[in-house]
Amino acid sequence: MKSRSHTQTEAPTSSSELSTAENELLAAEASSTATGDEAENGTENTAKDETAGDLKRNAIAGVLFALCATIIWSGNFIVARGLSDVVPPATLAFLRWVTAFTVLLPLGWKSLLRERAVVKRHWKHLAFTALLGITIFNTLIYAAGRSTTALNMSLIAITSPLFIMLLARIFLGEKVSRSRAVGVSVVVCGVVMLVTRGDFARLAGLEFSIGDVWMLCAAMLFGAYTILVRRMPERIEQAAFLLFTFGVGALMLVPGVAWEWAQGLRFEFTPSLFGVMLYVGVGASLISFWCWNKAVGLIGPSQAGIVYYSLPLFSGAEAVILLGEPVSWVHFVSGILILGGIRMATRG
Repeated sequence: MKSRSHTQTEAPTSSSELSTAENELLAAEASSTATGDEAENGTENTAKDETAGDLKRNAIAGVLFALCATIIWSGNFIVARGLSDVVPPATLAFLRWVTAFTVLLPLGWKSLLRERAVVKRHWKHLAFTALLGITIFNTLIYAAGRSTTALNMSLIAITSPLFIMLLARIFLGEKVSRSRAVGVSVVVCGVVMLVTRGDFARLAGLEFSIGDVWMLCAAMLFGAYTILVRRMPERIEQAAFLLFTFGVGALMLVPGVAWEWAQGLRFEFTPSLFGVMLYVGVGASLISFWCWNKAVGLIGPSQAGIVYYSLPLFSGAEAVILLGEPVSWVHFVSGILILGGIRMATRG
């Protein structure tokens, strides 16, 4: 009895000691966990700060790349206007794409060889894309430069996203929201004000500049070109895509060049013209596309597109400085309507 009593008395004592040891161990683990959590939180905060810093740097770089592309493209309208009486439009477009193709060939021929199976399967799609985006689109821009101003051309050119939206609705089934519909209406008002020079009574006589009409056609064709690019049946490397479309587009310009020469529309090749060809061939056709693609990769197409809408500002400034073109209140009001409407449409 005494022995059993002694055993029963000591059992609680051992349990108490074990409980105390467990509590101490749990406290130590809790302390260790807390210290680890603090260290982990500190690491996470540092990682978050670094990520935020990277995002900020990428955003700045993306905007700069988009600005670079936009500025170069805006100069293309100055070229179209400045050379309107020097080089015929089809010939100017042909020289541009031959230059671009020649410069890209050493860099892109391996890519084209790798993608030759894709090109062979979808050559009709690629050729039609080249016809719209390379052959006709740019030729219309240079034709427009013969009878309208560089500022008008740039303002009308930025309606291309609206045509892209409408064609995407028709061919891709993308919905058009109310804000997009309102934005389209605002942009149409801006374009009408621009082409009528603020005199809406001119609508009764349909007195539009032929250059403005060519530019509107070019904007619509660029929209169709963009849809064709989006509906490419298979993925293809960019270098191969550009090299093929540049080359085929230039070849399809040969009949137009031959017709211009048959009509006696010749030009004199000068060192300054050679410099212009390098600008439109290397700058507007290669560097700008590379910068644009970098911008889209860093900040996305929507944000890059917003930067593109600043194109009339650069074209207008260049036209005033280099060509001495006048700027009136009509350009400011129509520009605000077009930019505001496009911003509203893209937000929807």
